[in-house]
Amino acid sequence: MKRLTWILLGVVLILAACAPASTPISAPTIGPSPTSEPPTAVVPPTSIPVSLAGPQAGSTMTWLDGSQLVYVPAGDFVMGLGYGTTPQKTISLDSYWIYKTDVTNKMYAQCVAAGNCAAPAQELGTPDYINPDYGDYPVVGVTWDMASNYCQWSQGQLPSEAQWEKAARGPGGNVYPWGNDKPACDLLNIQGCLGHTSGVNDYPAGKSPYGLLDMAGNVFQWVNDFYAENYYDTMPALNPTGPVSGDMRVIRGSSFESEASQTLAGVRRPAAPAYTSRDVGFRCVVPQPKVIAPYCQTSSYLPIGGAPSATCQAPDAKVNGNYCAGGSGFTTIDIPPGAVYEVQTKGYTCSEAVVNGQRVLTCSGPNNSSGEVTVCNSTCSGAPNTANATPVCDPGYSLNPSTGQCVYAPITSQPGAAGCPAGYNLIERGGQKVCAVGLNQNGQCPAGLYFDTQYGACVPPSGNVDAPFGIDNSGRAAQTYQGCAPGYSYDQNSQCCTAQTGPTYPGCPLGFKFDSTQNTCVPTQVRLSGPGCVTVSLNIAKCSQPVDVCSKITQEAVCLRNSYACEWNDKVGICSLKKK
Repeated sequence: MKRLTWILLGVVLILAACAPASTPISAPTIGPSPTSEPPTAVVPPTSIPVSLAGPQAGSTMTWLDGSQLVYVPAGDFVMGLGYGTTPQKTISLDSYWIYKTDVTNKMYAQCVAAGNCAAPAQELGTPDYINPDYGDYPVVGVTWDMASNYCQWSQGQLPSEAQWEKAARGPGGNVYPWGNDKPACDLLNIQGCLGHTSGVNDYPAGKSPYGLLDMAGNVFQWVNDFYAENYYDTMPALNPTGPVSGDMRVIRGSSFESEASQTLAGVRRPAAPAYTSRDVGFRCVVPQPKVIAPYCQTSSYLPIGGAPSATCQAPDAKVNGNYCAGGSGFTTIDIPPGAVYEVQTKGYTCSEAVVNGQRVLTCSGPNNSSGEVTVCNSTCSGAPNTANATPVCDPGYSLNPSTGQCVYAPITSQPGAAGCPAGYNLIERGGQKVCAVGLNQNGQCPAGLYFDTQYGACVPPSGNVDAPFGIDNSGRAAQTYQGCAPGYSYDQNSQCCTAQTGPTYPGCPLGFKFDSTQNTCVPTQVRLSGPGCVTVSLNIAKCSQPVDVCSKITQEAVCLRNSYACEWNDKVGICSLKKK
């Protein structure tokens, strides 16, 4: 539905995108802060009416902690399983933005470094939350209070049960986030798949109707409500927020240790607020994102490129054998020199060797099962090609070649002889042609903005397009920005937020990792695909007489790393051979 808002001729400035994962970001100030807010302008601006399409269902926006927010529109949805203590009801909710993924180790580490969050508990068998190799894994070992505190730090709150369930099931009340098909290891990470947590972007096929990931599997998630077993009997039909008090809180979803029967999207569980576990995390909602001034500095990034060619020659890869060894099944695949490969099926692993000059992959997985490996021509696969890429900045920033950092550099709204600079869109407002911030080279708006299809540029979710993101207008900036994050002060001359204690600016966004050798953010994970690829089917035989190598393992972490054959028994603290 179109809505009318007001715009100044110079519009659209930019919030920061990515920087080193090791540098902290503070949360936006929820209330006024005299040390962080820009001064109030004296002369009110003249506005021009403009119609916006507004965010649509599933619209995404990069947020202040590097997360991705997803827009869930107002309206009805079906809540409840329809039996027991969760009868089905039609519930109506106001609109809100919710995290696309669980809060990651990388995001949470920023809050800890900024002094606003306590470090999570080091749960048995989990990586250290500050280990950069696991930056995009969900943070675990957090109590309800720790999760709630983080969400407040990022200008949000924990979702209500109703908000969580609508985002997971969609308006029609799907049985599972992806629909009604039975759970499988290509949709979610549950028992029998990996045996440990996975990256928050690893299961795109299991996304919910609004595009959220891991709403089933990987880790359970804290929500805001107190728990009452029969709450659904008295739950209001409009914006329910749970009982007013209680001893227990609610956790939703399922985890990498859950059985398939426990993954229904309508299942709810009680937990003590002080409870922590290796399979409990959280995500946040931001009901009404505020307009925060941009950061004065961000880190540059390598744009994702390397589009595959339609005439690319796929490699010749073929299965050359199947065999059993030690009770486990194996498949071998011949692949050509120069090819790259990626295991597509969860629970499968492949190792490479050269046998008589031939590259051979030896793959294993659960007995009597089928899987897939993608093999690609490395010169034209769907992987991003950053070999010859140079660092770039979001619109509104300029690259400092000596440091690799991006410095805020707003422009005049009037286009030059050659039009608007790269990253800006030429739009017509009030009978004049003006420049406004558009998508960056990875197809995203700068942090804190979404792309409005009718307006033709990036705007704040509040619809306050008077805020001059990327446009040089200090008076309008002072009137429209709602302050800086704690730990930052507003620089009126530069029209941005500067760190008070050194270069403590936001880290790289999801899917990127800071590379100290290049002083920039680089892509960390991309699924191989495209016309230069071929899919090879793996058929693991049913093998008998397994050799028990698991009972000799005494450490849980080692046992979990061998989850294709072993499983850890928490009750007795032993590693044992899986029952095939």
